[in-house]
Amino acid sequence: MRPPTARRRREHGVAVVVLALALCALAATSCVNGTGPVSSSSNTLVLYNAQHEQTTSAIVAAFTKKTGITVRVKNDDEDDITAQIEAEGSRSTADVVYTENSNWLQQLDDKGLLAAVDSSTLANVPVVDSATNGKWVGVSARVSALVYNTDDVSPSEVPTSVLDLADPRWKGKIELAPSETDFWPIIDSVARQKGTAAALAWLKGLRTNAGSNDNIPDNETLTSDVSKGVTDMALINSYYFYRLQAEVGAGSVHAKVAYFAPRDPGYVEDVSGAAIVKATKHQAAAQRFLAFLTSAAGQSVLAHSDSFEYPLHPGVAANAALTPLDQLQPVPFTPAQLGAGLEAHQLLIQAGLA
Repeated sequence: MRPPTARRRREHGVAVVVLALALCALAATSCVNGTGPVSSSSNTLVLYNAQHEQTTSAIVAAFTKKTGITVRVKNDDEDDITAQIEAEGSRSTADVVYTENSNWLQQLDDKGLLAAVDSSTLANVPVVDSATNGKWVGVSARVSALVYNTDDVSPSEVPTSVLDLADPRWKGKIELAPSETDFWPIIDSVARQKGTAAALAWLKGLRTNAGSNDNIPDNETLTSDVSKGVTDMALINSYYFYRLQAEVGAGSVHAKVAYFAPRDPGYVEDVSGAAIVKATKHQAAAQRFLAFLTSAAGQSVLAHSDSFEYPLHPGVAANAALTPLDQLQPVPFTPAQLGAGLEAHQLLIQAGLA
């Protein structure tokens, strides 16, 4: 069962379109930024993209410059991309799919719609960050955190556990974006550590504390609202905080990001990944794209983009603004444990958040 569409702010502004077109022109590639139909020729890949468009445009430009292979990009939300591939089945025009969160790839794999990734590509990243059967490969990591307003919350008041956010003391002081799939690994992590009943009670507590702010559309809005003082705190993946700083300037952000206590169920590393659609007629080119995406060269493009995600290829350093990943202490929680994320979605439904 798929959740309602989570409409993210996919940077559809004019500046982003101009940037994407400039990158494509520089690399002599052909890009489609939008949701219209795309077609494929013998030396063209079709990429169904649910990652941030600016990051993907930079990677596509670098890949085309290196290989001469054109990549046509269809951008949309993860649930819509997944639904389209499922509906198209063996007639899909997609060659590659790239998502922010691994559970959507797992959902496609569960339906037999993905092809095996070359073993050499899988070897580019840690084995725990890809599908156990090799049908999709991890590309980058993000870590969940709490963003809090520094004018309204002192460092000593910041909760050290995600479970504390359900405490009545935070009533009216938090916002939630339950339709964001980034939230699902946290729910699953709580359920694994504390049990399903406890996870449901926690979600109901969050809903009570958020009140009318229990259905914020996306993480960008959560982060901005905290900085503006609309709310005191929110659960996000930390890279949204750094993206806001880069967008408006660090001096204009009245917030900080805080990680929970080591191995707290709310302290989760989750993975963005990519896969080859089984219906592709361009298997070799699609494999080359995934190989580049996970190579040192491709991961360096990601590291120097404004995505502020952690590259997974060993030896490729993340953006210097980020705390090094090996210095963080998230709960041991893998994409395999998250699976398709359907348990988390069912808990959201039961809690009245979906």
